[in-house]
Amino acid sequence: MKNSLVKILLMAGVVIVGSSFSTEAKDSHTKNIVSKEPAKAKTYKIRYGLVGQDGSKTLSGSYDVGSFIATHTVTGQSYDTYYGGGFQTLPAYSEDLPAGTYTFTAMQGQGGWVGYGSVTSEVSDAQVDPDGYVTIYIPIVWEE
Repeated sequence: MKNSLVKILLMAGVVIVGSSFSTEAKDSHTKNIVSKEPAKAKTYKIRYGLVGQDGSKTLSGSYDVGSFIATHTVTGQSYDTYYGGGFQTLPAYSEDLPAGTYTFTAMQGQGGWVGYGSVTSEVSDAQVDPDGYVTIYIPIVWEE
């Protein structure tokens, strides 16, 4: 009886030890698997506002803007906010802009009453404001 009990305990010990090795081998194998899908590049949400000729910044109102445009300074890729009309309500938004340095500007709207300048800025984690946006203010250079 004692001999049978010792054999059973010994066998149980071998099974437990053996299964722990096979689990570790399985875990180490799965840790080394590399995904074949490319990682999606991080993108940013841009919020556009305007800077008046007097230096005042605004993120509200309706303006004679055809589109806000962000052009990547290295690739030349452009992203715009065109909404199909000559006026846009602020703030205007662009989503899914990859990190990088961009030249931001605005196109005249249908009235042609306002001229816009441009600003070059980096889009990265450092520029994200507490609201979760990279806020860009486009200067108004002339208006009628």
